[in-house]
Amino acid sequence: MERTSLGDVSAPGRLADHGEGISEEELALAARNHGLPLEAMRHDVTPAGLHYVLVHYDIPATDEDTWRLSVGGRVRTPLELSLAELRAMSAVTHRVTMECAGNGRARLTPRPVSQPWLVEAVGTADWTGVPLRDVLAAAGVGDGAVEAVFTGADHGVERGVEQDYRRSLPLPVEAEVLLAYAMNGGPLPPQHGHPLRLVVPGWYGMASVKWLRRIDVVDAPFTGFQQAVAYRYRQSPDDPGEPVTRIAPRALLIPPGFPDFMSRARVVRPGPVVLAGRAWSGYGPVTRVEVSADDGRTWTDAEVTARGPHRWGWQSWHTTWDATAGRHVLTARASDAEGRTQPLEQPWNRGGFGNNAVQRVPVLCQGGQD
Repeated sequence: MERTSLGDVSAPGRLADHGEGISEEELALAARNHGLPLEAMRHDVTPAGLHYVLVHYDIPATDEDTWRLSVGGRVRTPLELSLAELRAMSAVTHRVTMECAGNGRARLTPRPVSQPWLVEAVGTADWTGVPLRDVLAAAGVGDGAVEAVFTGADHGVERGVEQDYRRSLPLPVEAEVLLAYAMNGGPLPPQHGHPLRLVVPGWYGMASVKWLRRIDVVDAPFTGFQQAVAYRYRQSPDDPGEPVTRIAPRALLIPPGFPDFMSRARVVRPGPVVLAGRAWSGYGPVTRVEVSADDGRTWTDAEVTARGPHRWGWQSWHTTWDATAGRHVLTARASDAEGRTQPLEQPWNRGGFGNNAVQRVPVLCQGGQD
């Protein structure tokens, strides 16, 4: 008899075998989920079409005229809110750098088999919406409530578990958490959660549930798949792990010079070369960026722009490198106000989460011997 269980189409998580290349399934994920072209970091705010995208299942069909957000569970006044009613509430805009928790996964050894990000799963946008606190206050959080659970309209199967995409946040929520209906001054694009999404500044992107349709206030920690199984720092299959939450510090270099088409190796001219990029952390402002032109053997400090009014947006940095003929490896590392610094070696875990090891950019300065 033919087997018809979900496990037949949804395999458990695994690590790639030694020497195993990127699979057809991983290529399919990479085609659906695009990253930020690193040269686009020249924009303070990432154009919506260049902002990284990760869609777990399908982009659902949505109609903002009929969309409703339900707020229930341990609340005194359950709510059903239309987009028009949400827009009638006091709106705020936050500039937020959002990064996928799996950014850097493809650089790990052994490689967790999943969306094969390098370092490009990031973007910064101006998100406009209603503070989540205001909506929860209108509903009235009941006694004993400990978390709010957020349900999106995207539905699928993962590791044999059929599910809506659902995540939770502890109560009380931080003031900057938004129910966002606009991105960069316009409606949310379909791939970014139209018509309504959660935006959780400082946390990896898995927390910012898209196509948000329901909020349930609960009196016990949520144990759904995306909370208790998927997004955990684990060293082994039996390790319960620690939850993935805030974004680890990272600095990225805007690639200098011009690239080779296939390898993306950079070519520069001898002499002064401006090196610039962006840095961010979910734990606090970035206070230092160091740059190396010899693959981390020696370091110099770059000038870091203060965070200013945008508490959750990335910061720019720059320095000048006197390029000499030959081959070089450029890298940069960030440190934040909480004392966290990017590692030179990759922090491995089975899910490939939070890998903020330094970026390495091979550069050929023309004029020398190969």
